[in-house]
Amino acid sequence: MRFKGKSWSLLVLMLAFMVVAAACGGNGGGNEGGSEGGETKPVTKDNKDIVIAINANFMTLDPHNAGDTHSISGARTMYEGLMGFNERMELIPVLAENHSISEDGLTYTFQLRQNVKFHDGTDFNADAVIANMDRIMNEENNLRMRRSFTTVEKVEAADENTVVFTLNQPYNAFLNKTAMALMISPKALEDGVDVTKTPVGTAPYKFKEWVQGDRLTVVKNEDYWQANVPKVDSITFRPVPENGSRIAMLKTGEADFIYPMPTEQVSEVEGDSNIIIDTIDSTIVRYVTLNTMKEPYDDLKVRQAINHAIDKEAFIKVVKSGLGTPLTSTMSSMTQHYSEQPAYEYDIEKAKSLLAEAGLPDGFEAELWGENDSETMKGMQFIQQQLALVGITVDVKSMEGATLSEQINSATPENAKIQMWFVSWSPSSGDADGATKGLFSSDFFPPAGSNTAYYKNDNVDQWIKDANASVSDEEARNIYAKIQEQIWSDAPWAFLGVDQVITGKRAHLEGVKAYPDGSINVREAEVLN
Repeated sequence: MRFKGKSWSLLVLMLAFMVVAAACGGNGGGNEGGSEGGETKPVTKDNKDIVIAINANFMTLDPHNAGDTHSISGARTMYEGLMGFNERMELIPVLAENHSISEDGLTYTFQLRQNVKFHDGTDFNADAVIANMDRIMNEENNLRMRRSFTTVEKVEAADENTVVFTLNQPYNAFLNKTAMALMISPKALEDGVDVTKTPVGTAPYKFKEWVQGDRLTVVKNEDYWQANVPKVDSITFRPVPENGSRIAMLKTGEADFIYPMPTEQVSEVEGDSNIIIDTIDSTIVRYVTLNTMKEPYDDLKVRQAINHAIDKEAFIKVVKSGLGTPLTSTMSSMTQHYSEQPAYEYDIEKAKSLLAEAGLPDGFEAELWGENDSETMKGMQFIQQQLALVGITVDVKSMEGATLSEQINSATPENAKIQMWFVSWSPSSGDADGATKGLFSSDFFPPAGSNTAYYKNDNVDQWIKDANASVSDEEARNIYAKIQEQIWSDAPWAFLGVDQVITGKRAHLEGVKAYPDGSINVREAEVLN
């Protein structure tokens, strides 16, 4: 049967996904403790220990090697950088009180905050910064953070409270990267403490325990350098992949904050005075990475066909319950130097025609990887149904996050088994470089980076270097516009949507926020008694 018209396709998908939504995100966790009227536990809370339920495990607590958003969130509860971000992803000073940049863009001087101590009592000073940078930049350590500091020639202490970075070439995104380089106690490093499991930072909360797959607990840092912070005694993060279980925890008060809030259940808790839903625009993009080194994805026409075969508006409606927007470039409009691109219109007949031109008139069999949380499963099933309409038979393979990461990062480009991966990405550094280089530069094939499309375009490789070497923001913006245009045309991804960040919390909780990059900030967490 041949399907024509967007409305019929969307109707079929909506009917099909009524079943999927019920299975993936409905009442899997039950509704213990809730009353028939929808009211749950009281707004007040007797203790100052809070629980945050998230949808996936932490991968590591090493701040210099964290790549996934949850691991970055966990690290930021216990660590701080010279710079940081506010809730609009604007740079703010943290461990550095102020900074200056030379006119040639090669010298960055930071005046450090005084009277700051690490959780083990060690002083924070210029030597501590140097020790951290030595660790990050040591090639033998093979840390993810190293690639953000390859332009650093040397790091020196002008005095105890002044540190100077000298670059071998300008790096447009350098300040943003210093916000990602969180500071570890130099004593912990010297003593050989396993910081992947036992963090020692300067932040408002100190490490208590990490039971992988079950919980991460941090406790109040009584000696924190800023007055009136922290305001709660402990925070426990619990990975809860199943949407229904997470929402049930919020309803019963077992969780004080959940992220992400299941989009299909937002309406279910609206009107409950004990629960508050917050929604913000994000830098999180959703896409399917296509392995451009593997047949048939090495054919541009196949990749274009896949893009035309997926209804982006239906994706937002069905998978995200209308809470999001179609992706219109390689990055979110919330990201620095975004440049809008012409849409890949939903067109089944065009997709079929492109497949025929590629020598695949009957389609082909494909494999789609993704994590095993409810929303990812829902998204993969949506894509499976969409591509079936043009003859692409998709085998959905869901995996636990660590298993998936191992599958991807243990492979070489030549032997990589990955075909398609349904995934999301957000530049936690807030800059265009973070949304581009690690995803599209050929220097960043796994495990060096996240270019899981194994995309290589010589012009794009050079333009990325040119943009980073630019001292002028206007020049960088123009270069990034060319980069986005070229990548969009080459279609190494099936471009899907941009998330809204949606969180749910109990009304007694203040100060816990999800940022546009999807990270969770607990610095100002407070319980209302």
